[in-house]
Amino acid sequence: MLYLYLHLVPFGCFLLLHTAGLTAAAPSIGFLPPGDVQELRDVLQSSDLSSEGNVSQALTATSDTVPASGQGNCTTACTFLGTFFTDVVFLPASVGYKQQQSSYWSNQQVETQPACRVLPKSSKQAAVAYLVTATFQCKFAVKGGGHAAFGGGSSVQGGITIDLQNLKSITVNADKTVIQVGAGNRWINVYEYLTPKNLSVIGGRVSDIGVSGLTLGGGISYFSGRYGWACDNVKNYEIILANGQIANANLNTNPDLYWALRGGGNNFGIITRLDLETFPQGQMLGGANFYPMTANASLFSAYQCFVVDQSTDPDAALIAAFVYTQGQWFASNDYEYAKPVRNPPIFQDFFAIPTLSSTVRITNLTDLTAELTTYNPSGFRETYLTATFKNNAQIQRQILDIFIEEIDPIKNLTGALPALVMQPISNSVIAHFGKNGGNALGLADTEGPLMLVNLAVMWSNAADDNKIYSATQGVIERSVAAAKKLGVDNKYIYQNYAAKGQDVFAGYGEANRQRLIKISEKYDPKGVFQKLQPGYFKLGRF
Repeated sequence: MLYLYLHLVPFGCFLLLHTAGLTAAAPSIGFLPPGDVQELRDVLQSSDLSSEGNVSQALTATSDTVPASGQGNCTTACTFLGTFFTDVVFLPASVGYKQQQSSYWSNQQVETQPACRVLPKSSKQAAVAYLVTATFQCKFAVKGGGHAAFGGGSSVQGGITIDLQNLKSITVNADKTVIQVGAGNRWINVYEYLTPKNLSVIGGRVSDIGVSGLTLGGGISYFSGRYGWACDNVKNYEIILANGQIANANLNTNPDLYWALRGGGNNFGIITRLDLETFPQGQMLGGANFYPMTANASLFSAYQCFVVDQSTDPDAALIAAFVYTQGQWFASNDYEYAKPVRNPPIFQDFFAIPTLSSTVRITNLTDLTAELTTYNPSGFRETYLTATFKNNAQIQRQILDIFIEEIDPIKNLTGALPALVMQPISNSVIAHFGKNGGNALGLADTEGPLMLVNLAVMWSNAADDNKIYSATQGVIERSVAAAKKLGVDNKYIYQNYAAKGQDVFAGYGEANRQRLIKISEKYDPKGVFQKLQPGYFKLGRF
């Protein structure tokens, strides 16, 4: 039998965790060959994980010998977990399984069916779920908010999905500078907790997105001009490592891992808690203006000015979109300003353009993220595709023309709603990427300002998948080719908008990719999170 050993990294038998004044003992997990439930029993009983369930009953329910690989392993792992725990494992025939499957944003994820779903109630339970799954060589996925567009992002066909939705603790420290957030929270949970306290964090702009997934991929915020992206404002990650240990990663403890998690995705472990920096935040300006497509020239001109001006007024944020729906094209700009100012000078060029309608108002962050969620409904098939460009008015116009042309054949398919979204990455944003030791994204301030393009399409019928994918791929390929001719292309690929098959880590630059690989080799020498967790974006180690 080929054995996968989950190696201990040199943290000692027990690791003392120090995070924002809290301490906890983490389990010490040993070397486990696949399918050896006797060895698994010994490891669980010799650690404090034994208190999380019934090892003897789980051992009795499973045979000592299971297949070396394949579906049989996952079935046995589900049986072991379902016996070890009393109420956190759900099989396909159960009502709970069906309810959990429906919680994904995209239908492609809903259609990806695991052998069972495990909903741990603590970091220790999540460690057991991971340890059993890896021991039996069963492929797995980890779900936080479940907002990936493509199937397998946070789901796995025939494997085990570890769903963190029960890890929803939220605690702010005594001086209200750091908030500890369980990885099962969505941003709406965090904002509803902080808004009454006149506090906020750098987080998602769509309330239904999960905290951990957005942050691991970068995380654009309405406040990024002043503070950077979400990954730049994490004080500490609590993480289950490949050996099963629960560890911390911050500037002082495992600082190399801390760097890697700031943009490195799900390649290094399972995040169970994030400790986020807070800042004072009260009422603010926000909402959307809707324009006829005839306003394009004026909107592009105002956009170019905004990208430059944001460096002098980092309280402003902008999302520009062009959308086809109900038989017509229109433009939609989302404006946010961190202060309750009705007409900030930085938006004056935009606000001078006649609108079809507007939701711009003085409100709070919770309300604004709930509004943006209404424009991103669940229950559809979804695709994202992304590319980054230097800020340039000519390429901006060309991309819109390409988008309209390529989308024309599919724009009236059942349920189709195509959107071209353009967002600035200003120099004021990039300047924060060096904060707390820097992130892994590979963007230097000499490259900015930049324009991040997200091509987002929703539709209803699986029979139309290939038509949609072909059209969206055509938009990106032609846009990148046009940018190269103008000398305004950029290598960066934003992970949270990337399509399956896009090489995210090539966009970080080869030096950063190699650094990420070395860190992965250190903390996950056998490549558990590369091989057994196939979903989302991998480093290319194997």
